[in-house]
Amino acid sequence: MTNQRDPQCLHNLAYHPRWRHHSVKVIRKRHIWTVITNSFAGCRKSELLSASLSLSSKSLSSTPQLPSSPVQGTRRLRGNWFHLLLLMISLFPCQAWGTTFKIALVGPWTCDILYSKALPDLAARLATSRINKNPYLNKGYWYDYTLVNEDCKSTRALVRFADVESYGAAFLGPANPGYCSSAALYAKEWDVGILSWSCLKPNMNAGDKYPTFLRPLPLSAHVIFTVLRYFHWAHVAIISEEADIWEATGQELATSLRALGLPVNPVVTMESDKDGPRRALTRVRETDRVRVIIMCMPSVLIGGQAQYRLLTTALAMRMIDRGYVFITYDTLLYSLPYKDTNYYMLGNDTKLRKAYDGVLSITMESGERNFYEAFRDAQNTYEIRSSSPPEQVSPFFGTIYNMMNYIAMAAEQARASRGRWVSGAILGDSEGGFEFEGFNQQLQAGRNGEGMQAGYVVLDYSGMGTSLYSTHFLHASHTDGKTGGLKYLGRSVHFAGSTPYTDSSCWFSPHFACSGGIDVTTLFFLLLLLISLVGSFINIFLYLKKQGRVGFSFGGDGNGGSSKVILTLDDLVFINTQVSKRKLNDESIMKSQEDMKTPHHSVSGRSYLASTPDSSNVAVFEGDWVWLKKCPTGTVSSVGGSTEVIFVK
Repeated sequence: MTNQRDPQCLHNLAYHPRWRHHSVKVIRKRHIWTVITNSFAGCRKSELLSASLSLSSKSLSSTPQLPSSPVQGTRRLRGNWFHLLLLMISLFPCQAWGTTFKIALVGPWTCDILYSKALPDLAARLATSRINKNPYLNKGYWYDYTLVNEDCKSTRALVRFADVESYGAAFLGPANPGYCSSAALYAKEWDVGILSWSCLKPNMNAGDKYPTFLRPLPLSAHVIFTVLRYFHWAHVAIISEEADIWEATGQELATSLRALGLPVNPVVTMESDKDGPRRALTRVRETDRVRVIIMCMPSVLIGGQAQYRLLTTALAMRMIDRGYVFITYDTLLYSLPYKDTNYYMLGNDTKLRKAYDGVLSITMESGERNFYEAFRDAQNTYEIRSSSPPEQVSPFFGTIYNMMNYIAMAAEQARASRGRWVSGAILGDSEGGFEFEGFNQQLQAGRNGEGMQAGYVVLDYSGMGTSLYSTHFLHASHTDGKTGGLKYLGRSVHFAGSTPYTDSSCWFSPHFACSGGIDVTTLFFLLLLLISLVGSFINIFLYLKKQGRVGFSFGGDGNGGSSKVILTLDDLVFINTQVSKRKLNDESIMKSQEDMKTPHHSVSGRSYLASTPDSSNVAVFEGDWVWLKKCPTGTVSSVGGSTEVIFVK
């Protein structure tokens, strides 16, 4: 019997927890181990059946024997029962023999409200339970999980992560952006997959530096960039809660947005003392043109007290009335319920209701059911054994479930195409392109290493009531920050105060550089306007000059000659210089002064007698002597360039 191995099914009986205590007993008998090995090679029931039948045929086809003793009959009966038992085991489905694929879930499950209220153990248990029951996903692997508690301090968390190499075949996390890149390098060295929603570098999934990295969520900076581009808000400030994980989030988010071309400043950490929110907001208010503030902290709608203090302080400082917009960051990581959902804290707290009017929430879109409804349904079917009300559970529960399913889908796709153990490099090189059902929405996997993709909505609050409403939608395929944009859903954003400043579109274009808020396109049109105005002025001047309404003309001989003046006979007083030597009496002087008066001036105090153009070529204009030359006979309508030389020599 030939050993034909089927690469479509992986088996490892010795390491599977269900069969570990049976393996020693099976190895004791050599001929039985041979049969099992052949059955493992391809999960071929026919081969195992033929093997058992061949053993029986050998006993039947042997030479006739003398009647056996009762002891020999008993041994033969036991052997036949064992063969029958082995045959029944061989009929088990192939996935019963599969290798365990363990996922290590890394996060600060005890030191942050966003993650501690997400019930990570229940979320991972529900995900693996449904994955192992899925006929598409349980063909090759049996999926399991383990929780790794991430330290609240970044330095200690990195030291802790260096010791978890053997915890899983893939790592979901960490949640701290401060050492996410270092964790990805560890995973590269271990050749295990790492999927972290906190790695905010835009190009981590490109190149060979992080070959085992894959995004389990769309890059949050790309989603924020798309929203800011739609509203033309380029100048952004970031305020983070005083905790390592959120401080690192604010810094990494600022770096990621700056890499996309936005002028992000300032990046402030809100201290936990009484005056911490006021100091942080004062720095933002003193920065020119900043009207958008991204809050890196747990949302007040899931119990975040730091955000409550920040928003109510902004209301007291009248920043809400003056058009400042506050964008929540943590809602990007989960699906915040808004359909048929009431947040009674907005109705019971007057300050929060007025302050939340200036908040925009960007969150993952829900499907037919919101998170609370999906969680309650799982409780009713006893898939989730917890008495916690859905409203007290962080919606990040659904994100954990979605990411676990995404890992299983990517691993099964890689296993089916490669036909072997899915290493970190193979998982990081996932083809994508598939769709799957999330906890309460439909999800998809992008191609070319884009990771998991989900649709997003922009939620606003009108300042009245207890519910949020959606204003814009972002399709899952448009979360890369390059293609597509927001889709208007028919209801506008309600601004509590004045509309925020809008910035030039050049801030959002990779092909132009902005300076002072004026882009190249605007500068080009301003230049065209200036040229048009100058051209119009020149045309008007030339027209008036041609009509004789302008008395000045510019020119020269090209060597710094004097300018020319166009004059008429009414502007000049011709004089006779030959009689200037003769002494004039007072009467003749008075007479000559009266005769020499012109509409523009008069010549007085000189002993000059008036003359005519026929007898003199010297005239007086505004106190200056003018020497004239006569033009050739004929009518002169204009003075050409060659004629001008005559007047300036």
